[in-house]
Amino acid sequence: MMEVVIEKLVHGGQGLGTLEDGRKVFVWGALPGEKVMVRILKGKRSYAEAIAEEVIEPSPLRIPPREDNYLATSPWQILQFDAENDYKKRIVEELFTQAHVSLPEFVMTTAGDDWHYRNKMEYSFWGDDDGLHLALHNRGSHHKTIVRGSQLALSAVDAAARAVTAELQKQQVRAGDLKTIIVRCNQAGEAVASLFVKPESFIELQKPPELTGLRVYHSNPKSPASVPTKLLYEVGEGHMHDQLLGRTFTYDADSFFQVNVPIFEQALLRIKQHFADAGETVDMYAGTGSIGLSIVNSSPDKNAQNEAGQKVDLVELDPATAAMARINVDNSDVNAEVIEASSEKSLDYITADKPVIFDPPRAGLHDKLVAHTLEVHPPRIAYLSCNPATHARDLAKLQEDYSITYFEAFNFFPHTPHIETLAILERKG
Repeated sequence: MMEVVIEKLVHGGQGLGTLEDGRKVFVWGALPGEKVMVRILKGKRSYAEAIAEEVIEPSPLRIPPREDNYLATSPWQILQFDAENDYKKRIVEELFTQAHVSLPEFVMTTAGDDWHYRNKMEYSFWGDDDGLHLALHNRGSHHKTIVRGSQLALSAVDAAARAVTAELQKQQVRAGDLKTIIVRCNQAGEAVASLFVKPESFIELQKPPELTGLRVYHSNPKSPASVPTKLLYEVGEGHMHDQLLGRTFTYDADSFFQVNVPIFEQALLRIKQHFADAGETVDMYAGTGSIGLSIVNSSPDKNAQNEAGQKVDLVELDPATAAMARINVDNSDVNAEVIEASSEKSLDYITADKPVIFDPPRAGLHDKLVAHTLEVHPPRIAYLSCNPATHARDLAKLQEDYSITYFEAFNFFPHTPHIETLAILERKG
């Protein structure tokens, strides 16, 4: 146990302090200005990671968390919400300054409820003398905490997770045979779930009325991650539907779809405003098509190859997600094509006359994608990022030939450290 004074919050969510030996320490559960007693979780030569065990001098911005295990999912529950938005804006400014990227004036945007907003959650399980329970891993240890849900989740998500747990307990399923359950619901409150189990065969479960669909996957027990090894069976309807900017989208528990719909629509509106005059647009890392299909206009004849007006090419690597994108194209009034391939292997779709949308995973843009973009110079780029650090890195490379004409930060995940950022880039000259 060591006493530390916290200097600031950093990208990732920890408070930054200095140990007596001069090493920097990244502390969970601590706020700027606080004096805390910390327990070291991991020690390296130049830095350490720790968790605050006692707050000696609390910050005036500290508030009581809503959950005892808040560090597991939302470590900023202890921070006033207005202050959270202010600190997130500062973190974005610092990251881009470090990358030598100059940003225009920007705001940190919020939308909807800052509690009970997530339409997707993943829970582990815990078994004891009282039966089977939902659980979450504690940060900084291998232990779990029993929960009934999350203060971040929509009520339908937690109701569905509890219903599946009750069915598993009714069938006397052991916690040791289970990995996790992923539950997702739409804005209407309809929920689907994917249950990941260790055995290669599994008892047939009855679908609780709280779910419209349930999938049971065997997941390799040698891997800690809950990834499908084999679909054992499915009951009910696994597809759901939601609306984005007036268009209907289909997705399921296993395909990517934004977990906070109200604020995602705000980001879509910004992109749409800047792409109103675009002809053919390329949407890289397209997912289910939620960005590309939302921001382009209807086509008088979407099947016409040379139809005047807007068209969008949707590039998506994951086969299951690409399948959802095809469904959304077929059900839309948009002239669109789905290309099932990785972005770095679809470079020919990026040309000098077509605007491009980038919405990559946390790792950011592939080097080949950046190099090709700088080679062919598409006229306009919309880059939505779930990781400001890699966003800043990529924009530092692109600013050689592009100007950042618009920038905005979004608090997609209130009470967590996560931030999403949007940049609109225009070709110089």
